[in-house]
Amino acid sequence: MAAVIPIGSPAGKPRGKSPLWLNVLKALIVLLLVGGSIWLLFTHAEYFKDPKQIKVEVLHAGMWAPLVYVLLYAVGPSFLVPGAVMTIAGGLAFGTWWGSLYSLIGADIGAVVAFGAGRFLGKAFVQRIVGERFHKTMNRIAKNGFVITLYLRIVPVIPYNALNLLAGASPIRFRDYFWASMIGMVPGTILFAFLGDALWHPLSLRFVVAVLLIAASVGCGEIWRRWSAIKLDV
Repeated sequence: MAAVIPIGSPAGKPRGKSPLWLNVLKALIVLLLVGGSIWLLFTHAEYFKDPKQIKVEVLHAGMWAPLVYVLLYAVGPSFLVPGAVMTIAGGLAFGTWWGSLYSLIGADIGAVVAFGAGRFLGKAFVQRIVGERFHKTMNRIAKNGFVITLYLRIVPVIPYNALNLLAGASPIRFRDYFWASMIGMVPGTILFAFLGDALWHPLSLRFVVAVLLIAASVGCGEIWRRWSAIKLDV
């Protein structure tokens, strides 16, 4: 079970107001994320729904394509590009195994960066960004951080980057978040990369198997949630 670090000031000590420069910096970070997301949506809307377009852009880099892809994966979800689309693009561009490896590296880097952003922005700031409906999720992450994060990586009922921000703003220890993310993202990453590789032949047995395996992975996660002694409802 994950250890919990209390949020807030020690008992008896009033919490001071954040300095103006810090609030301005937080606001600039949020504006960058929102502005970048809007710019991408209007200039490259295809990135949000068509992994083939991402594949084409990545392969234009030639021998640097793997590095470009990892960097895009590390920052793309912060600008609302779906992680699943990025992973499928990796499978399309590099095949199942190399696509899985590059996707995991990019996803892990992105998860750490977004976690740091969530921790820097703080609980109140993150709740305003992601909405009050995730308040209970944040509290459950605080109580059972490793288990909750592991489940939400296997069964992505919360968007990838929203979870990163929520975890960063919660009291979860970084090592619990990191290892739960590392382990939990492996099955889905491999399966979505496999699906991306199989998109070349959408009527093939491989494509059907990829879809069935993804459904089985999510189903197993749900079975574990229902039988778990820890309340995982989100």
